[in-house]
Amino acid sequence: MPLSNGDEDDMASTSASSVAERYPGLEVLSTDPDNAQTASRSHLEDYLTPREQHYIRNHHRTPNIDEGEWTVSLTGLVESAVDLSMDELKHDYPTDSVMHMMECSGNGRAYFSPDAEGDQWTVGAVGNAIWTGTPIRAILDDHGAATDDGLWLTAVGGEAKEDEDVFARSIPMEKALEDCLLAYEMNGRPMSAEHGFPVRLLVPGWFGNNSVKWVERLHVMDEMVNGEAWESRDGQDYTEYQQSSYRLLPAQDSEPKRYADIETFDTQDQMQAEEEIRNAYFFDQLVKSLFTSPQDGEELIPASDSCIELTGVAWSGDDAVERVEVSTDGGETWDEADFVGPDLGRYTVRKFRYVWEAEAGEHTLLSRATDERGRTQPATISDPDSGRRGIENDEYPWNQKGYGNNAYEPLGITVTVRD
Repeated sequence: MPLSNGDEDDMASTSASSVAERYPGLEVLSTDPDNAQTASRSHLEDYLTPREQHYIRNHHRTPNIDEGEWTVSLTGLVESAVDLSMDELKHDYPTDSVMHMMECSGNGRAYFSPDAEGDQWTVGAVGNAIWTGTPIRAILDDHGAATDDGLWLTAVGGEAKEDEDVFARSIPMEKALEDCLLAYEMNGRPMSAEHGFPVRLLVPGWFGNNSVKWVERLHVMDEMVNGEAWESRDGQDYTEYQQSSYRLLPAQDSEPKRYADIETFDTQDQMQAEEEIRNAYFFDQLVKSLFTSPQDGEELIPASDSCIELTGVAWSGDDAVERVEVSTDGGETWDEADFVGPDLGRYTVRKFRYVWEAEAGEHTLLSRATDERGRTQPATISDPDSGRRGIENDEYPWNQKGYGNNAYEPLGITVTVRD
């Protein structure tokens, strides 16, 4: 898969200054590889997160790709294997768009104690964007791919050097057919290199680790990437980011049990299953909310009626957000907030508003969302010694990589109200 100059060594990471200059709304966490989060909660107030403020999460150096030379191979359980050019993807198939509140599975890792491994994301590894591209279903149908329930579609990223693990993710076929895209536009424009140019898999409602960037191959399989054939394929490991990373590992576990196939894809359902899946895979997102205004530490002066408006956003992956509650006294009492603005679909945000009759003093403000299945954000994160594998007793399970945190107390803000 040629790069712009045909040389793999051109896959160079941008410098700290260039990333900061081109993405002025981001806080850069690292540049080799590029990782950055939105710098302010206020950037999430609008329905669309501008590209310059949308988080970036990469595992390898950002590739420099010539779109005219890039192809996506379709292989595996298909009648006719094929290499599709970007021109074919854009013009020979239907086009669809989806608005998706994408969240890095490591978002909120900074609130684990003791620290979990990896970049210490706070609240900013999330962004709401419109993604446009070719429906996966159309490509599979056009080439006679097997699409029975129980099959898997593996997307392979093309950014890894020869001595690095390949970023590959297996998606259950029913999800791939339902709503997944090979996306080539973000908010109506071609994606930047850091966001996956020229093409990435887009898995609506699921954690960002499933939306593979720089896709070079789609492979139809009867199981997830797993086993020796994929652990050392062309001298590289294709299983790391499916079977080891993006799994829930309590402190006591050294390596998660690997599965060739599973039947439960809902992340929280996996967590709660006692025997079926020992270490949950991070597929769909968990219910979550946060204030976008006011900001943490802000001093507020009420209006003449003693009222202050609190606003925020909530999202819940594959499931709709049912309600949002707000506490202005650190969780002692709760009151339901109002949804405002249009409901733009289950994969995007619901905006909420709460009018607070405020009294002078310091206040801890919290929000907690509940999804349509009645699942509410837990309050805190468990102690590592508990060994928890799921949400219990209003606690989110501490895990080694700090994945999936949706506890509401760490996301709260403290404000001071003046007379």
